Amino acid sequence: MRILVSNDDGYFSPGIALLAERLARLGEVTVVAPERDRSGASNSLTLDRPLQVRRAANGFRYVNGTPTDCVHLALTGLVDPPPDIVVSGINFGANMGDDTIYSGTVAAATEGYLFGVPSIAVSLASKVGAHFETAAAIAVQMVERFGRAPIREPLLLNINVPDIALAALGGIEVTRLGRRHRAEPVVQMQTPRGETAYWIGAAGGEQDAGPGTDFHTVAAGRVSVTPLQIDLTLHPQLALVREWLGK
Repeated sequence: MRILVSNDDGYFSPGIALLAERLARLGEVTVVAPERDRSGASNSLTLDRPLQVRRAANGFRYVNGTPTDCVHLALTGLVDPPPDIVVSGINFGANMGDDTIYSGTVAAATEGYLFGVPSIAVSLASKVGAHFETAAAIAVQMVERFGRAPIREPLLLNINVPDIALAALGGIEVTRLGRRHRAEPVVQMQTPRGETAYWIGAAGGEQDAGPGTDFHTVAAGRVSVTPLQIDLTLHPQLALVREWLGK
């Protein structure tokens, strides 16, 4: 099996190094990741300048661009033959609910999905990062399962793993995305030159976090697996908008 690994935390992050090491037991692993932390880059492509690809001492390739750039380059000529699966992560921090819209981790997997390659995003739902090994074990389990029983439909999975020991996990649950409250207000600060600068406020707390959501599942010590889609069309409103436009 040929496995493309990427992330949004950068090629030097402990999560991607561990992920690549563990997945190497299953097949040929190629790493193409950003040269620096690009968390929150979402699905952005760099179109205003050329990109450079360099190789680190450990063999990882790194790009002076976004997570989407990395996977796009890999799938349009950088990696040949193309991979059988794309695995993005292990992200340091959760990517649940509304986070998926902004997440570079999910975006890297999404780019693979858009190219027709089964893709998985893996995140350690933590601000501490004590159990990357647990998330790595779950990633290996998912890729092994795909190798044994591939899904014959386009596949994009968002996986969030509690930051607990593997033996303490309460199992795996297929979930839907929850929702957060609106983000906290921006934080103003004064620069040394007396100018006003702004930090984006912290993400909002959990709003829709009931049973069946990724938030609820991870809080209960279980792995959340959410199948995602890219069609943003709100199909139930098609008729409403046609009527509104007099069509």
